[in-house]
Amino acid sequence: MSGFFKSSIGRKVAMALSAFFLMFFLLQHLAINLLSVFSPEKFNEVSHFMGTNSLVQFALQPVLIFGVVFHFVMGFVLELKNSRARNISYAKNNGAANSTWMSRNMIWSGIAILAFIILHFIDFWFPEINTKFIQGDWSGLHNGEFRYFHELQEKFVNPLRVGAYVTAFVFLGLHLAHGFTSAFQSMGATAGRKKTLQTIGKAYSIIVPLGFIIVALYHHLNHNH
Repeated sequence: MSGFFKSSIGRKVAMALSAFFLMFFLLQHLAINLLSVFSPEKFNEVSHFMGTNSLVQFALQPVLIFGVVFHFVMGFVLELKNSRARNISYAKNNGAANSTWMSRNMIWSGIAILAFIILHFIDFWFPEINTKFIQGDWSGLHNGEFRYFHELQEKFVNPLRVGAYVTAFVFLGLHLAHGFTSAFQSMGATAGRKKTLQTIGKAYSIIVPLGFIIVALYHHLNHNH
């Protein structure tokens, strides 16, 4: 297994698998967040289930955290090795002529997304850990009602925080625009269907971040209603 991660192909495959996992999670996370726009009651119910279900809390959540950490660590490792390779190739030719701006700057969009994840953890995950594991309150209630929708709206009152979220999702879209097709390419799945995957990737990289942006702006504009 260690030899697998030491090889260039092995690292790219591992990176692609973690990318697929995180892209699936983004769809699931967006679907739940959109419920807060169309049905606050259903959003509360689903959030309570996800927040109290033992399988989600003690099996899937650790796997998700590992997937996030692994993806970013592996991304930095690949970028470091690619940077060294580019320094050599630039002495021979113009590498920019054979690659897109986004493919050469995935590290920067990755850093922006990592900063956002830290903010997101501070906003949502750390308070949840404190409420459930330190205070021991698994009821999900506040003043007799589910607290999830109210807590979500409260996070989007501050326009600076909303701006940070929107900016982060723009970077996420740029990251996905290259990463989606790149993940399939690393798995050798683009033969004969690269254009189709590029089209799907472009749609995914626009629709998913835009969905999160709409949620943030909706709650910011409607928090007093």
